[in-house]
Amino acid sequence: MTATTVDAPPPAPRRPRRRGVELLLLIGAVLISVYGYAAVGLAKNGAVPPDVAGYSAGLGLLALLAHLAVRFRAPYADPLLLPIALLLNGLGLVLIYRLDLETPKDQAAPTQLIWSTLGVAFFIVVVVLLRDHRVLQRYAYLSMAAALVLMIVPIFFPAVNGAKIWIRIGGFSFQPGEFAKILLAVFFAAYLAANRHALAHTGRQIWKLQFPTGRVLGPIVAIWLLSVCVLVLERDLGTSLLFFGLFVIMLYVATGRTGWIAVGLLLAAVGAFVVGSVEPHVHSRVQDWLDPFASIEAGRGPGQLAQSLFAFAAGGMLGTGLGLGHSILIGFAAKSDFILATAGEELGLTGLIAVFLLYALLVARGYRAGLALRDPFGRLLSIGLASILALQVFVIAGGVTGLIPLTGMAMPFLAQGGSSVVTNWIIVALLIRVSDQARRPQPSPVETGVVAPIREDER
Repeated sequence: MTATTVDAPPPAPRRPRRRGVELLLLIGAVLISVYGYAAVGLAKNGAVPPDVAGYSAGLGLLALLAHLAVRFRAPYADPLLLPIALLLNGLGLVLIYRLDLETPKDQAAPTQLIWSTLGVAFFIVVVVLLRDHRVLQRYAYLSMAAALVLMIVPIFFPAVNGAKIWIRIGGFSFQPGEFAKILLAVFFAAYLAANRHALAHTGRQIWKLQFPTGRVLGPIVAIWLLSVCVLVLERDLGTSLLFFGLFVIMLYVATGRTGWIAVGLLLAAVGAFVVGSVEPHVHSRVQDWLDPFASIEAGRGPGQLAQSLFAFAAGGMLGTGLGLGHSILIGFAAKSDFILATAGEELGLTGLIAVFLLYALLVARGYRAGLALRDPFGRLLSIGLASILALQVFVIAGGVTGLIPLTGMAMPFLAQGGSSVVTNWIIVALLIRVSDQARRPQPSPVETGVVAPIREDER
């Protein structure tokens, strides 16, 4: 018997890396953000802000550093993820700066710019140091333990606006639950990937739905229930709803059984009814949702949701123009929970649709990267991280437009909130890493040194 090397097949066409496209899109994102910053100054003060050159240089430098990290460490990554994130972050800085002009004693834009810089720094660290997303699978239970600790610690700190979700030490504060959602996504992805066959093919069938055995499904359900109970105690119902949605989506992706979606919707409806009926803070928000103009009829003036609806109505199709709206009348949450109302009023329905399309494209590219992967952990992780962004956008946009009751969460990249913007940049970095692995060309048999025996007709 003799052996010979397999005849080399014709070389596959080299897949373009698209880093040049990414750079051009980043330049466009920076220019749009700088234009918005200058437009706000012209509308409010009749002159371009004096620090526009410094703002342009700072945002451009962040974009360049992030691009170089992707170019050299993740060359095959999706070229749309980073530009979309930078554009949303830049637009958020513009909107917060615009609202700062109405509140001279409460300046949030400088702090938000610092947090955005820190977020880009974390993005670069993740892209550079995490060479393979599959390494995270080894730390599944460590991620779970760290997530629970991060959620429990705020219980021992004073409540802020009715919720115990903040840790305040001196003048520094952050929201640990924002980081816990990434850690739980890692744990869910690792556990479901390791037990996907048992979850899909074992257990009892009840009402045409295959329920896995308690030994397989029990641990992950216990961790999910514990995290949700902690968040309910802290009155952070927005994040608890996010974790519930994340759990159901990842369970559906792991098993491929659509029945889990129906079960998830049913449980979510029951839970929302019970909590909305029992918890006073949530009950008041449900009442505002059912009749947002009740306070006006009672002579107390419009509440936050009513002011938000007025802002959307005033924006019309094309908006009033940056700096020319009155969404500051919403009150203390105008820069955080209701910042989308400012976008709707000053950019109009057209601008609002453009913002939603950016989010939709960001989520879709995350799903696409996950579906292109062969390893189950990477697929579940990518879809889970993209689902976090999708759920946040739906819950917040639905709340401020009156579609669903309002819950306290931050619009990704747009709203004021340091913990949120840092967490979102880490999510984008992980999606960059996953997409690089998904789009990276596979080595040919010749490159891997594969040999095969001679066929009978060649002897």
